[in-house]
Amino acid sequence: MAKKVTIYTDGSCLSNPGGPGGWAALLRLDGTDHEKIISGGLDCTTNNRMEIMAVLMGLRALNQPCEVTVVTDSQYVANSITKGWLFSWEKSNFRDKKGKVRLNDDLWRQMLTELRRHKVTVKWIEGHAGHEENELCDETARAVASGGGLERDMGYAKQARF
Repeated sequence: MAKKVTIYTDGSCLSNPGGPGGWAALLRLDGTDHEKIISGGLDCTTNNRMEIMAVLMGLRALNQPCEVTVVTDSQYVANSITKGWLFSWEKSNFRDKKGKVRLNDDLWRQMLTELRRHKVTVKWIEGHAGHEENELCDETARAVASGGGLERDMGYAKQARF
């Protein structure tokens, strides 16, 4: 039987778009007191990219396929997964009707791998509304973003054509 895990996530970008960003994910094994927080960041990025990274890295941190509930305050991330947009984008090779590559396709392609590895349910919550785990992830992501020494987000650099 697959382990049940809840992953709380948040992403932040100072001076969005193009500023330093951070992401954080709190992983909690359901029914236990086992949890850990992971985080990271990139410079020259966007808030949406950091929101995606938080979920992606949270899922990647699991060492076996699990039944996962992802809790996010990002409507972009939640809707992309729950409304099937991501799978439609995949069918069109991440191109819009004009043939232009969709934003963040590099991260979304990686997300598809993780969504197929785990059984994932996504729950959207309102940000900055007193959700303890979301607030912790927000504080952690902001601290990473403001900490300096971050590598450049080459995925964003490519799409922004810097």
